[in-house]
Amino acid sequence: MSPFIPIAVLVAGSLGALARYGVTQAFASTRPFPWAVLIVNVIGSGIGGTLLALVHVTGISPDWYTVIVTGFAGGLTTFSTWSVQTIQLISDDHWREAALSVGLNLVVGVGAVFAAYGIVTVAAG
Repeated sequence: MSPFIPIAVLVAGSLGALARYGVTQAFASTRPFPWAVLIVNVIGSGIGGTLLALVHVTGISPDWYTVIVTGFAGGLTTFSTWSVQTIQLISDDHWREAALSVGLNLVVGVGAVFAAYGIVTVAAG
């Protein structure tokens, strides 16, 4: 692994975190459902599925996977915020929104990985 990979992960992670901040600000008024967290988690899952397929199908360098998935997607997505927001929703008696958020993050997030992986592998033929 190149000594520049950790620096690239740092820069990519910072860009992912800034993108998450932008999405959070764009959806700041959509209470009580945490749309921003769902969106960044699904996008990050799609990025992960895409890069995983590219590693398997095209043999791109695992370094790219590390920089983009660990760095950018890692900075973009957020398990901790999702967990905290779920507890906040429950504490505020928004049980339905909490359950919907948990279900959508899991189903749509994993679905995004499968869809992206499938699209890339089919396209690579």
